[in-house]
Amino acid sequence: MDADTVQKNADVLKALAHPTRLQIVIELLKGTKCVTDIQDILPASQSNISQHLTVLRNARLVDFAQDGSQRCYYVSRPKLVSTVIGLLTEGEPAMRKSKGDLDRERQSSGGACCVR
Repeated sequence: MDADTVQKNADVLKALAHPTRLQIVIELLKGTKCVTDIQDILPASQSNISQHLTVLRNARLVDFAQDGSQRCYYVSRPKLVSTVIGLLTEGEPAMRKSKGDLDRERQSSGGACCVR
């Protein structure tokens, strides 16, 4: 993966890493909403929600359609957002390896796992 792609992927993950932004995209997956709709659902001010939506737009995760004087936001990459949220909520247990596991992996790969 080239450096530009890595940076873009990191920006997407950073955009989703904030609790309010994560809540916003979860709500937008349910359907298009205006800032005032989101404000009714989340405990945040209109200006704060707008700032979070800007971050999500810059990461190309959400976009808006103009409806008169209102901007109605939607998830622009629903498959990506749904997959990431699905993986996060899956509840996969953390893996723990023993020294024996590491030794077996090292032997099967034919190399050392760590620089000494």
